[in-house]
Amino acid sequence: MADAAGQETTLCSEQFGSGEARSCLASADGSLQWEEEDCPWWWRISQAFTAKPEGGEEGGQGSPRAALPPLSGLKAVFLPQGFPESVSPDYLPYQQWDSVQAFASSLCSALATHSVMLGLGVGNAEASLAAATATWLVRDSTGMLGRIIFAWWKGSKLDCNAKQWRLFADILNDAAMLLELVAPVLSVSFTMIVSISNLAKCIVSVAGGATRAALTVHQARRNNMADVSAKDGSQETLVNLAGLLVSLIMLPLMSNCPRLSLGCFFLLTALHIYANYRAVRTLVMETLNESRLRLVLKHFLQSGEVLDTTSANQMEPLWTGIWPSPSLSLGVPLHCVVSSVSELQQLVEGHQEPYLLCWNQSENQVQVVLSQMAGPEAVLRAATHGLLLGALKKDGPLPRELEELRNQVQAGPEKDDWAIVRETNQVLDKLFPRFLEGLQAAGWQTEKHQLEVDEWRATWLLSPEKKTL
Repeated sequence: MADAAGQETTLCSEQFGSGEARSCLASADGSLQWEEEDCPWWWRISQAFTAKPEGGEEGGQGSPRAALPPLSGLKAVFLPQGFPESVSPDYLPYQQWDSVQAFASSLCSALATHSVMLGLGVGNAEASLAAATATWLVRDSTGMLGRIIFAWWKGSKLDCNAKQWRLFADILNDAAMLLELVAPVLSVSFTMIVSISNLAKCIVSVAGGATRAALTVHQARRNNMADVSAKDGSQETLVNLAGLLVSLIMLPLMSNCPRLSLGCFFLLTALHIYANYRAVRTLVMETLNESRLRLVLKHFLQSGEVLDTTSANQMEPLWTGIWPSPSLSLGVPLHCVVSSVSELQQLVEGHQEPYLLCWNQSENQVQVVLSQMAGPEAVLRAATHGLLLGALKKDGPLPRELEELRNQVQAGPEKDDWAIVRETNQVLDKLFPRFLEGLQAAGWQTEKHQLEVDEWRATWLLSPEKKTL
């Protein structure tokens, strides 16, 4: 009886990731007997892909290796280790739609490449090898120059609006492939068309690669960016392989029917753009860029509550926002804001934050000079201050203090811009701590941001002691 009771006692248990736990019993001979699970034949095949746990022995009834959940081998190949706990909650829906768009893009690329090969003279006995080589060299060199120029022009700005640039890159890629598809028809301008197409594709590679890296930082939750990036590459390779196999069947059927090729291309392009939109729409970024800050601040001023990360990301515009806002500039040089001692004194007067703010009321343009001591929260407050001034020129409910200021602004230019900036700063002294606390409670990360900030910093002797945020 005692032995039977001992066999029923659970000594320990284990689980792999978020899978179901299994218990371990003591057998009559003193060995450990792990709980078994019925496994179909396809699971046994998947075990071939599973790494053997350290210290475990292969085979054997009740061994630790036999307890791994079904399809764990395939998960190990294509998903980051520790999934789903090791990645952000939006990882799986994003990757699903990203795989759909990658498959559609692979088929479109096959159609475009087929057209380029025809334009170069592949299969045409009268085509010149030298002419085809020259066309290819011009095409590649144009793309290389475009890659360098675009990376210099926009490289530091891609993090701020990663979702918008990601969508822009894929739409530009579709436009480039459309040019390649019609290039053989316009044989006189073939070299110029394929060069423009490759230029667009090189811009796509910079924008797409950089924004993918930014999204990897967002998705990796266990300091596992390399693993997330590597598994994303494996998923994309698998999808491209499937696209290649389908292309081998599709191209012979369409090679002699340009209208069918064009119709199929437009259908796949529509699927590609839709899947891309759904992919970036599923992303829930927890850091604030200007678009998300505008939405959150507007809702806070109207209701006194801070939007959570999911709601704000769902409301964020995706088709616009890739170009810098003309109404708010952060990190501008001090010499662009003031030109005399009196202007500097007006700018500094009554201002104890590590930034200076200049507002052009007639153009509703805000320029912010940042101090050397300005941290992320100071930049966030400066951006909030600038957007608050912009709200004074628009309609909509506002807190009582700001409502009075808006009435004064809309009544006429009795008060100069400097005075309004100082008064809004006093209102912000009471408003911003509540706003910041609400942001943190709603799940926003306030220790970092994705606001577009230039590198200019300044110090000013006429200011009182500044405080660091």
